[in-house]
Amino acid sequence: MALLQNLCSAPLTRAIRSRSLTFSSRAMSTTLTPTRVGHVDSHVLLGMSEQELQQLALDLGQQSFRGKQLHHLIYKRKVKEIQDFSQLPQAFRNELQEGGWRVGRSSIHQSVTAADGTVKLLIKLADNRLIETVGIPVEDNKGSFRLTACVSSQVGCPLRCSFCATGKGGYSRNLQRHEIVEQVLAIEEVFKQRVTNVVFMGMGEPMLNLKSVIEAHRCLNKDVQIGQRMITISTVGVPNTIKKLASYKLQSTLAISLHAPNQKLRETIVPSAKSYPLDAIMKDCKDYFLETSRRVSFEYTLLAGVNDGAEHAKELAELIHEWGPGYHVNLIPFNPIEGSEYQRPYKKAVQAFVAALESRKVTVSVRQTRGLDASAACGQLRNEFQKSPLQPDSNKHQAQLDVAAIAC
Repeated sequence: MALLQNLCSAPLTRAIRSRSLTFSSRAMSTTLTPTRVGHVDSHVLLGMSEQELQQLALDLGQQSFRGKQLHHLIYKRKVKEIQDFSQLPQAFRNELQEGGWRVGRSSIHQSVTAADGTVKLLIKLADNRLIETVGIPVEDNKGSFRLTACVSSQVGCPLRCSFCATGKGGYSRNLQRHEIVEQVLAIEEVFKQRVTNVVFMGMGEPMLNLKSVIEAHRCLNKDVQIGQRMITISTVGVPNTIKKLASYKLQSTLAISLHAPNQKLRETIVPSAKSYPLDAIMKDCKDYFLETSRRVSFEYTLLAGVNDGAEHAKELAELIHEWGPGYHVNLIPFNPIEGSEYQRPYKKAVQAFVAALESRKVTVSVRQTRGLDASAACGQLRNEFQKSPLQPDSNKHQAQLDVAAIAC
């Protein structure tokens, strides 16, 4: 699943040595049924459009312009509590609260900052479950600044890619739309900068929570005002969902966590591949490109001695050319973690793989590793509290996260 994190001291960084965010390895397990949403809170303001907020104001006996004020307070001023809506009459604020409404912003339970500026946040949800989100700042040679938010779509993940830590940590439920949107606002709060790019490459498989992902996408685009082309949705592949996503005709990038050039090898790395053959995925990707005119990106985690050989590069190039133009390969050298059977390939092997693809006219890039010292690099995400919600009286307990495995 792929990329993805400024607040901790060095001692805290060491203490929380593995507080990581799942970046892109959403390996579906043998079953694709888990879609628990848990409690659905319909009285949350975050995630609502300006039109919906105006209607809410009217429903509560206010004039419609109060809805525009709500929209400004939530998305521009980013106020977290209704009682802090100072522009609104006290009576209106009281009525909102008495009606059970809340903004929908959660607290930051913990944070870790890497030497390169990458920040990983552990967010505590209303039901005491924890999710991770990552902020990645990048400044190019021309001085242009880009801030990417890597967001989670589920609490844990029901898929079990062999190199993914999040899947090993178990699965609790889908996230609601406001729980996805608030991750971006939290990153903006920490960096005091606007998020320019969003990647759905954190905890969970977005396609197993497509309804909330699409709703959050709309909110991020229309209300938070992040361009659709600046948003990427990553998936390991869930049958029938790529076609569904294409029907929305989004101008966002679809990223497929591929990791292997053939079905047999892919099944060993991504167990869920058994239910979604490679040829079927490639056909759906071709149809997606034809439907949306948006290039599909293939994420390919390089595992030393497993899928990083010259023969694999040749086979990958043949696979891509077989299904036509409109594809890009994003190589991700495996982030080594304690206890993993996989190893990171040598730089020479990575360069050889790139050269083999380029010589066969395949567009390719290598993802820069970010946040390694904060365990926030792509795919290094595991939270020991994924299965068991954090108890209300355990706020003083310092979250300890095992080093995670990569997800692509």
